[in-house]
Amino acid sequence: MGSLSKATDPESFLAWAAKVNYGLYLVQYKLDGASMELQYDDGVFVRGITRGDGEIGDDITQNVMRMHGVPKKLVAPFTGAVRGEVLMSRDIHATKYTDKANCRNAANGLMKRKDGVGAEDLDIICYDAVGSLPAGTAFATEQEKIAWLQRMGFNVVPTTGCGSPEEVVAYRAKIMDIRATLPYDIDGLVVKGDRIDPRDADKLRPELQIAFKFSPEEAVTTLMDVEWSESGATVTPIGVVEPVRLAGTTVQRANLANPGMIRLMDLRIRSKVVITKRGEIIPKIESLVENPPDAMPIVIPTQCSLCGTTLVDEDTRLYCPNQVCPGKAYHRLEKWLSVIDIKDIGSALLKRLFDAGKVVRIPDLYSLTVADLLSFERMGDKSAQKIVRNIKAQNKVSLSQFLAGFDIEGIGMLMADKLIAAGYDTLDKLFLASWSDFEGIDGFAEITAKALHSGLRLVEADMRELVNKGFVRIKSPPANASESESPVAGKYFCFTGELIAMKRAEAETLIRDNGGFVKSGVTKDLDYLVTNDPFSGSEKNRKAQEFAIKIINEEQFIAMLGRGTD
Repeated sequence: MGSLSKATDPESFLAWAAKVNYGLYLVQYKLDGASMELQYDDGVFVRGITRGDGEIGDDITQNVMRMHGVPKKLVAPFTGAVRGEVLMSRDIHATKYTDKANCRNAANGLMKRKDGVGAEDLDIICYDAVGSLPAGTAFATEQEKIAWLQRMGFNVVPTTGCGSPEEVVAYRAKIMDIRATLPYDIDGLVVKGDRIDPRDADKLRPELQIAFKFSPEEAVTTLMDVEWSESGATVTPIGVVEPVRLAGTTVQRANLANPGMIRLMDLRIRSKVVITKRGEIIPKIESLVENPPDAMPIVIPTQCSLCGTTLVDEDTRLYCPNQVCPGKAYHRLEKWLSVIDIKDIGSALLKRLFDAGKVVRIPDLYSLTVADLLSFERMGDKSAQKIVRNIKAQNKVSLSQFLAGFDIEGIGMLMADKLIAAGYDTLDKLFLASWSDFEGIDGFAEITAKALHSGLRLVEADMRELVNKGFVRIKSPPANASESESPVAGKYFCFTGELIAMKRAEAETLIRDNGGFVKSGVTKDLDYLVTNDPFSGSEKNRKAQEFAIKIINEEQFIAMLGRGTD
């Protein structure tokens, strides 16, 4: 008895479906129990064997004889094996075995008891049969097999036919929604074609069927409202959902990305939706389950709430086109504090400084005095001195940090790294370039190139003031990757999970200082994924394995840097 390959998200399942390309997909509940093989000789039940290691299992025939759903004699002289799952119903668990954590644990404990006590509280539900019918013929199709199991008196797993992979994904969402009401625990779906392939079935891990699992980081809930978050120029929809437990936390808000996603999924207020935390911290609405009759349209804003300018709706992005919108100025300050890692200036203090006109541009931060800060309520002398000290301490930054900190549309650390790698490694070179020069750089299409060019014009005075007045010094760029002796030079790194010896921001700075590049996600051109938990089931780990990217731990990363951690 082999085990199935697994897909834990729609993308993985759709990739598998594209390979098999069935005309009909048979979908069954993936029962969350213990696998069992019921062996028959000429229609008579002779043995019940656990799956064990897939080749050798435990003989628990005496206990199986007491379980429900095991015909002792079939009406057909079948010789072979019927396969299923040993389960405890939720009702039985709730009335008799509440001391056990769940149905599966309770069933596993009872099924192998030497005295057999409790085996009568277990059920076997079947999904497969391997063997010969009277004339020596095997089963022709999966549907024929299920129908035969039902005629023989077995309890059979529910089976549904879907005409396309997309129907399977939608069906999975509906089952997730009713999962809690089912009599037995299930942890996903099994998807297969109708044609039986004996050679594939004999494999330890069959390729023509797959377990489309429910992720613990995935649930179904109701979209109750949509709030519109203004961050810089962009206005982003945030879904307010009915509270739901997801990956150990209660989730009430989820990212909706952009208006186009709302339209594409036909989302409405009171829509039933699938929400995930797949590999990420921030919950995200992934798909629509259904729109009930009382669902109402989502109203998309048309004006910037900060300056009144008409918003531009490009479907994939909703934004304020006003270059001098106060929202952009404030967000740029937030971005600078974050990228440069200046401590102790929280959002509340920054907002008070901004509203009072004390800090409106980035250079204003470096002109702040202790007296300025003491004029604010609840600000003590020591706190004020610490803030001024922290601002002045962060006076040496890389060009990547400097650019990313100014919050130019589309330019984060990764894009800044690409600019520098392409030879734009000084401010003067950046200011002298045309937008068409930027367009030739990898990852810079016309829109991004033009946004960078116009964005630089907008903040040039502030950038030059920071440098000319000595508020900030831009560190010299590292040697060209081909000339550098550092093993990280020219390589792309991504981090996941916590680091022990240093903060992630420090590690990323070390990479850039040694000529390397940092990515926020795993892509095919990544060289290393750094993690202290290489066996976790995170999305980044999964993708790194899929793309055959080298996974290293923090110790190996530090060893690569040599003296870079000094």
